[in-house]
Amino acid sequence: MEEKKSPKANLENKKVMFTQIGLIISLLIAWMAFEHKSYDKREIDPSLLRQTEVVEEEMVEITKQEEPKPQPVEVPKQTTQLEIVEDDVEVEDIEINAEVDQAEVIEEYVPVEVEEEEVVEQEIFQIVEEMPAYPGGDQKLMEFIAKGIKYPQIARETGIQGRVFVGFVVEPDGSVSNVKVLRGIGGGCDEEAMRVVKSMPKWKPGKQRGKAVRVSYMLPVNFKLQ
Repeated sequence: MEEKKSPKANLENKKVMFTQIGLIISLLIAWMAFEHKSYDKREIDPSLLRQTEVVEEEMVEITKQEEPKPQPVEVPKQTTQLEIVEDDVEVEDIEINAEVDQAEVIEEYVPVEVEEEEVVEQEIFQIVEEMPAYPGGDQKLMEFIAKGIKYPQIARETGIQGRVFVGFVVEPDGSVSNVKVLRGIGGGCDEEAMRVVKSMPKWKPGKQRGKAVRVSYMLPVNFKLQ
């Protein structure tokens, strides 16, 4: 018995087309599988949400403060009074010749030199005809020094004693100058001796040929512990 098939019912003719459609569908499924993204599930802590809400509530709006405008300073108006004076003062006209002939010789200006006077210091004598003297004599001089001297505390504690030689100059007016220690013992005794000598009253000045002159003098000041 011969099989009879209709050409429309024959599926062999459409086998290739179905195969291609199946491949296309398979490729689409595979491509969708690769493109699909999955995310891990994470649990959100509710406390974080609350904290965010609190921060948002605490935000304060920042406002810009306007700087005060400087007030204008009122400057007092100054008025100047003008006094009108009659222009009747006669002024002598001074003629200045600005043109000079080439043949005219102009003298060079030479500044006048002023000679400074040299201050000649008077000579200091060592020995003169009439030596300086303390008012009242040597006895009064010793009494003045004994009353004026204050024994330095350092010299007293360390047991320093001895004689300090003080030099000075008796000026023509009897005053004492150029006081200095020629030989000292330290411990504050030198400074004390100079202080007492500087506080002395005026002396009777020394004289040479009847004229008061500057005379050098040396005075020993004795420091002795009792």
